[in-house]
Parts: sequence; C-alpha cells; structure tokens
Amino acid sequence: MKKPTGCFIAVVGAVLLALLTWPMAVLPAGSETLAHVKARGVLRCGVSEGIAGFSQQDASGRWSGIDADFCRAVAAATLGDPEKVAFVPLRASARFPALRTGRIDLLARNTTWTLLREGTLGVQFAGVLFYDAQAFMVPAKSGVRALSALKGATVCVQRETSSQDNLIGYSKANALDLKPVVVASVAELEQAFLSGRCSASTADASLLAALRHRAPDGAATLAILPERISKQPQAPAVRDDDTAWLVIVRWVLYTLITAEELGVTRANQAEQVRDPVVTRALVPDAAVSATLGIEPGWTLRALSSAGNYGEMFGRNLGAASPLGMERGLNDLYTRGGLMYAPPMQ
Repeated sequence: MKKPTGCFIAVVGAVLLALLTWPMAVLPAGSETLAHVKARGVLRCGVSEGIAGFSQQDASGRWSGIDADFCRAVAAATLGDPEKVAFVPLRASARFPALRTGRIDLLARNTTWTLLREGTLGVQFAGVLFYDAQAFMVPAKSGVRALSALKGATVCVQRETSSQDNLIGYSKANALDLKPVVVASVAELEQAFLSGRCSASTADASLLAALRHRAPDGAATLAILPERISKQPQAPAVRDDDTAWLVIVRWVLYTLITAEELGVTRANQAEQVRDPVVTRALVPDAAVSATLGIEPGWTLRALSSAGNYGEMFGRNLGAASPLGMERGLNDLYTRGGLMYAPPMQ
C-alpha cells in the first residue's frame, strides 16, 4: 500500500478542521438589535393605533392586548422588566418602513405573514401569534347573509394591507364586481363604514369583531358574514439582518406555547420548573443564551410576564375578555388547534 502523500494529508487535515469548526461557525453572533435595546434600556415595539384585544391604549395611557403582552414578554426576557417597552402606534402603511429604518425593534401589529413580505421587504416573521382569516361585515338591517349578495357593492378596506389585495382577487375570481373604498387607517375604516360610505367592510375577522364590539348602537346592529376568503396568520416581525434577535423573539413565543402544553402558568411556574422535564422544555442551555448575548433565565422571565399562551389569549381575546372569542385554530394542537412549538433541547 502506498503511503499517503503530503498533499493528501494536507487536504484531509483541512477537511477535518472544517468539520470540527463548522458548528461554531454557523452559530449566530450576539444580536446587534439586542445590544441597542440594552443600551437604550427600552424595547421599541410597533403596535396598532388601537384594536381591542390586540393593542389598545386605555384612558390612562396603558396599552393592553395580546400584541402588547407579547411586547412585554420580549422586554422581560431581554431587559428583565416587562414595563420597559415604548409602544409605537403605526398605521399599516408605516409598519414596515418603521421596522426597516430602526424606528422600532419589533413589530407586533396584526401583521399577516406572507412570502411577498418576507421575500421583498427585508423582514422576517418569528412565528404565528394568532391564526386569523379575512371576513366581511355588514349592517344587520341590510339583510345580507352571504357574500354573493354583495355583488356590485362598495366595500371599505384599509390601504396597503393583504386585505386590499385579497378583496380585489376574490371579487375578480368570483365575478362579484366589488368596488373597494380604500382608507388609510383602522379609525377611517370604522368611520367610513359606520357613516354609510360603503355597504360592507372587510378586514381580518378579529379586527371586525373588535369593531363590532364597540359599535355605537350595539354589536347586534352589525353582522359578520360566515365566509372567509383568505388565511391571515398574524406574526411578530423583525428585520432580516439580525438572526440572533429573530431567534430570541421566536423562542419567547414558543416558550409561551410550550408552557401551556405542559400546564405551566404564571402562578405555578416556580413550582413546576423543579421538574426536570419542564426545565428541559422551557430553559435553554446556558451556552445557547451566551451565544445569543442574553442573560440566562430569559424564557422564564417572559413566562412570568405574560403567562402561557392560553392565559394571554384568555384575558385579551377569550372568555375572560369582552370579545369572548373561541380558541378555534388558536388552540393547542392537542385540542384540535394549530398552536405547536418545536422542542427547545
């Protein structure tokens, strides 16, 4: 047998060195966004201008809703304090520019996850916070009970949203000749519809439910039609140039979902985490936290702030809220829903 040549040995050595160092090379560096958040001492979170159950400011100026709670969970994870959030209300047309230019660190604003957005706008979505679908709302007295009855009608829709594109596409595909009345904001959508500028209004079903809930003459005066014309998975978004920040935001969400799967709540967390199974599922390896540039215990800080996903849904959207929504697709996969988190370890 011939002895290996020097060239052969050098090649093999280079391959082995590459294999040994490759895992470290692909680990994300510490987050630049996280560094800015820490230096500032505040997480800047983009939210809606006011949608009940998602992000809405009360008379005292405090924000509530599932999006607002998620922002606080990320602040608790990264800064150790859920109150260190500066909420930035944004119109739909301003949300992506605000994220891309660094005006906000995180967008948690009823935003649908699409390939078009992720592939062209310089953003990435961290995971689905709320599964929704596009619906239509009409005055109850109109007698309209199906979309087919709206043929030729005017429909209020918000500018620069997936709802606008879906409305146009659905109308064309079904020969409905629907006439969009395009407005700039949620407030204008509500005003235009209630003032009679259009026969119907279209948006995410959850947004229509929130608007219906606060109808001046009572919710019974408005009807949401049964048809759903699109999938609207709403997801928090970050810029696409900071992998470590994406990982942190994504796993804050997955922590809250996993905690519900395990029956771990804000109240029983300290007791439950003594269980090795729970610890393995909810507490990341210290080396991973160090690589991400975040202090250990960040997932538990997020859980202490928001509670598990079920708690967060319940108080903002579910039975414990004025909206009284059913979990539906937003229930755990073990109960027929779509909420499912990958394993942490």
